[in-house]
Amino acid sequence: MVDEIRILIKKEYNYLKDILNSSRTYLKTIFTDKELKDFLNDLVDNLDNKKIEKQDIVDIFSRIYKKHIKQKYQREENSKHEKKLHKFIKNNTGKVKILWGNCLDYLNRLPTESIHLMVTSPPYYNAREYSQWENLNKYLEDMRGIIKQCYRVLDNHRIFVFNVGDIFDNDNLATKSVWGKRRLPLGAYFIKIFEECGFTFVDDFMWDKGEVQSERHKNGDKPYPFYQYPANCYEHILIFHKHRLDKTRYPCPRCGSLKVSGNTQSEVGLQSWECKNNDCFERSKSNRGKRFSLKTNLVQNETLRENNKIPHDLIKKWRRDVIKFNPVFKIVKGKNVLGHTAPFPEDIPEMATEFFSYKGDIVLDPFAGSFTSAIVANKLGRTGLGMELRKDLFEKPIKKNIKKHKMNFEEYSI
Repeated sequence: MVDEIRILIKKEYNYLKDILNSSRTYLKTIFTDKELKDFLNDLVDNLDNKKIEKQDIVDIFSRIYKKHIKQKYQREENSKHEKKLHKFIKNNTGKVKILWGNCLDYLNRLPTESIHLMVTSPPYYNAREYSQWENLNKYLEDMRGIIKQCYRVLDNHRIFVFNVGDIFDNDNLATKSVWGKRRLPLGAYFIKIFEECGFTFVDDFMWDKGEVQSERHKNGDKPYPFYQYPANCYEHILIFHKHRLDKTRYPCPRCGSLKVSGNTQSEVGLQSWECKNNDCFERSKSNRGKRFSLKTNLVQNETLRENNKIPHDLIKKWRRDVIKFNPVFKIVKGKNVLGHTAPFPEDIPEMATEFFSYKGDIVLDPFAGSFTSAIVANKLGRTGLGMELRKDLFEKPIKKNIKKHKMNFEEYSI
């Protein structure tokens, strides 16, 4: 650890010596010689010529350590990602980023755990002329392949917000007759798929869409038993967590030491740690060390909290798990004024972005549609990113929608 010298000769960095001494053995275990040198040099670059307190040193050490652990994991898990694409995505230009092409092709090209939040609504089974499948099983299998890649690409301990409603259609599994139409509980099917792909189902907001637009199932002329069924006037907003079990040690958020021991898993896939540094700034009355996880380090970071306070009105609006707001009305006097057949309300990505990401994060909608999710994310200080297959159908309305919000965009194609 020769490069320590560059750091420790500066008097104001004396506490870093304590961190490195208590963490030396594990650093040499987890990093190769080259990786350790790169890590220490990165520390120097982030500390050089700065007057900082002990807690600042802890925060910088932790941030740089997590960065290099993530890069190591990405190299080991996905060495063939498309570097040009990744550079395009992570370069925060303040513009909405449009990726033209198949979302699965793009997901396969992205580095592992490089996206901080996903929010989308999928193409519904046979609901549009451009989204047709032979039967329901083939639709769900296609969605499964995409969700599996979304799990890989989403950063650890992050969130996927997935809006989906039930539909009335023929699954085409038993019969193709018009009499084969029935209510298909897509929300239930998707929860099962998400969990089989590794996600944890957490919450279900029920979006009350208000007065229904269809007369289907009212059967007012048949006031008899077995004729009465409700019209579908709600959709699911499903919240999924990704918790990949990671037994890599992470620094104590109080003292920065890697002298920690595995404590327990507070939930499936979420490893907790306990600080074993007797000189830690925080010890319990029984002399137990700070208990933490990678997730608690993320959500309890005071620096991030300071600039990411959620507006009180938004919290109040989403306080209950049944929430009412209008869908986007696209048909005015018989004409589609938006140019897209499946517009997305801003309410959903606004909640998702404010509740589950920090400013500067990358927010991805793999089924971007009218690009509302990416637009809202950009408005809120994130990098808004969307993938759209049908450039031939939706290029003009998408760009028009972005410009309407007084934003610029940049494009990428494969």
